[in-house]
Parts: sequence; C-alpha cells; structure tokens
Amino acid sequence: MTISMRGAAALVAVVMLTGPLARAQSSAPAVAKQAQSELPEARNSDRNGDRPWVFGVPKAEQKAALDLFREGNALLKESLFVQAAAKYREALSHWNHPGIHYNLALALLNLDQPVEVYKHLAEALKYGPAPLDADKFDHANRYRALIEKQLARIEISCDKPPGAVVTMDGLRLFSAPGRYEGLVRVGQHTVVATRKGFVTVQKTPNLPPGEKTMIDLRMFTAEQLTHYKRRWSVYMPFAVLAAGIVVAGTGGILQWQANESFKAYDRGINSCSVGSLSGGCTPNGSLADKRSAGNAMQGTAFAFYGIGAGLVAAGGVLAYLNRARPYHVEAESEGPPPVQVVPVVTSSAAGISVTVRY
Repeated sequence: MTISMRGAAALVAVVMLTGPLARAQSSAPAVAKQAQSELPEARNSDRNGDRPWVFGVPKAEQKAALDLFREGNALLKESLFVQAAAKYREALSHWNHPGIHYNLALALLNLDQPVEVYKHLAEALKYGPAPLDADKFDHANRYRALIEKQLARIEISCDKPPGAVVTMDGLRLFSAPGRYEGLVRVGQHTVVATRKGFVTVQKTPNLPPGEKTMIDLRMFTAEQLTHYKRRWSVYMPFAVLAAGIVVAGTGGILQWQANESFKAYDRGINSCSVGSLSGGCTPNGSLADKRSAGNAMQGTAFAFYGIGAGLVAAGGVLAYLNRARPYHVEAESEGPPPVQVVPVVTSSAAGISVTVRY
C-alpha cells in the first residue's frame, strides 16, 4: 500500500480517539455517542488499570490535552505540519495518549523526520488497537513497516577515558563511560570521541537498513599510539662495522708481513754487496721471491684496507638509517625492506656492494 504525504494529512484530519479523550469531543455527535457508550468502561479502567493511558491522568489534564489536540487537528487540516506537531507535543505533556502519538507521527511524516515518526508510531501501537480504532491501528502498522526501511539501529559505547565526549553527526550523545543505542537514517554517519590529552577518534560507518551496527570507541594518548621500530635488527649495522674493522685489521697484518719480506730482501742485498768487488750484486731466486711476496702481500693489504674502510663507512650509514623511528600503530608497515651487503674483490679493484630495496 502506497500512502502519499497529502494522503497522510487527510487521514489525520478525521482521526478519532477512544476512551475519555473521545468522550470529551462532544462537538462531533458520532464521537460523543461513542464516548458515552464507553464511559462505564473507562471508569472501570481508571480503577483497575486496564487502560494504562487513562489511569492516573486527572480530568483537567485530559481536557487540556484534548483542547490542544483539537487545535492540532485544525492546523493539520490546513497542512500546517510544523504548528500541528507543536500542538500535539504540548498535548502529550498533559496526557500521554496513543492517539495523540498517532497524529503527531503523521504530522512528522510530512516533515520528513523518520526517526521521530517511528518512535511515536511505536507509542501509538504500544497498547494494541484499544486506544485507536481498527482502521487507525492498521494504518499505524503499515506506516511503521514503511519507516523501518529508512532506518538503521546503532549502538555506541565508550568506557575510557572518563569524561570523553561522544557525538554523532555533531550532536552530543553522552560522556564516557557510557552507551547510546537508537535509530538513525540509513547511510553514512560520523561518530566522534574527543577528550583533552587524547587522540580524537572518528568513525564513519555506513549503516544498512534494518540492521544493528555496534561501535566501541577506544581512546589513547599520543604516547600510547606511538611505537618505535628499526629497519633491520639493531645488531646488523654493528656487525657490518665489526666486519670492516676485522678486514682492515687483516690488511694491517698483511702489511706487516709485507714489510718483513722487504726487510729480508734488503738484508740479503746488503749481505751480497759486502763480498762483491763492484759494491753490488744480482738478487738470486730466493731474494727475488721475498720481494715478490712482499709486493703481493702489500697489494692485498691495500685491498683489505679499502674493503675494511668501505665496511666501516657502510656500518656507520646503516646505523644512521637503522635509528629508531616513531610510527602510529594503525599505520605500521609489514616487515622491513631487504638489505644486502657484499664485499667485492677482483684482480684490479676492491670494494663493497650495498643493496637496499624499498
């Protein structure tokens, strides 16, 4: 069944209430007749509580509500929905009658306020068809079924820190610790929790119709959300640095051995020159080998010096790159980038190869 907004207003114009509210509308003969027929039942209901919407409501309050209800109906006939809704709300402050809720729901339906419409329809249907006639009760159920398709249920909770203010779409809901549960339009909504000294939390869930979405807000300080990490193991740069020192030390040992070979060669030359009439001599094979060995070890030592210096420099660079860096826990990356440090020694050159992939 499709009901237009104008059609809803027309229905409201002829709404009739049962019980004492209908009895008080003596200006309409049909309504007055119905009320009179229910007067004994209403009195019994006042006594035994069978009609809770009547029980305990003074006659003066009922009359005040009825007068405002009539004014609301007159405004509704003129399609003055805002003014009619205001009159119905005022009437409810005197008497919480399901029939008033029903008319208020229809006025709000024309004002495109589905959440309020649903709440007042629920109040109108709270006691079944007794406070409304069968036709109105059927219409109320149909309206509620239509409105439910425009609404979603949301539950928001925030326990810590105490005093945190939780808002939804700019409207304050509660201060922590607390909880809110209610109906909202389907679609995207903005839920925010704020507290001085804590990082603001904002969530924008997209709420589907007819479903319940639960949001648990957890707040943390900036310090709690800040962690530190390194690119690689804390020991890796120092291992490279230590390797450089070892390689350079090995070069020093080779240099010492080369110097010893050169000294042995010089001693041999000097010894040979003493017995020579010309004051010099030609190095034999043994002396020539000492000089060749010294040259080879000295060349290797220089190569190791270069490799060691490169590794020490690489260790320093890696130690700088590997310094602890802060990061937000929600933006933590998965795993460090791979790194390779490889010494390179050829017959003509020596060095290291450092590869870092991001």
